[in-house]
Amino acid sequence: MDVAARTAANRRLLADFFDGLDETQLEAQGLCSAWTVREVLGHSAMPFSVGIGRLLWRTLLATGSIDRASAAIAEEQARRPVAELTGLLRTYATKRVPAPGVGPMGQFTDHCIHLRDCARPLGFDTDVPLEDWHAVLDWLPTKQASLGVVPAGRLDGLALRATDQDWFWTAPDGVEVSGPSEALAMALSGRSVALADLDGPGVATLRERIG
Repeated sequence: MDVAARTAANRRLLADFFDGLDETQLEAQGLCSAWTVREVLGHSAMPFSVGIGRLLWRTLLATGSIDRASAAIAEEQARRPVAELTGLLRTYATKRVPAPGVGPMGQFTDHCIHLRDCARPLGFDTDVPLEDWHAVLDWLPTKQASLGVVPAGRLDGLALRATDQDWFWTAPDGVEVSGPSEALAMALSGRSVALADLDGPGVATLRERIG
């Protein structure tokens, strides 16, 4: 898969999705508990309006927490008009942005998950293609993903199986968790609402670990 090309396509998909929302939908709570739907848009457009230097400076001000710095910047960016933010997503769709630690796949995964963070609670079926979820699922069990997406230990003793495409991964002596690719990815990244779409004896373990 051409990660850069798929990342660009998903930025444009995000822009189209957010442009179609009204004010009530934009103020709804997303699945990413820290943000409203509008703030998810602010976060998604942040790399094109806030340079890496500013992000690092804000991280220092947040006593070294890149999560707190990113959340604060996302809230600030969300005050801008929606059309400005979606315009940034389209204008810079093909721009390669540094993603310290997680790399290009982390950034690609971020777009896939955040689209569903907003579409799921609003009742929309807007989604990325199955092949994108295949790539996301391949990446989530890696050490890179453990830096901020899937905490170390969450997948221990689990076997993961997609029911809508040919994808399978297992830890040693894994107990099965199965379901649609999107639901697997959302649950592995901590979205407990997606557990309802999964089956298998390992779901209870995954639920306990997500909290």
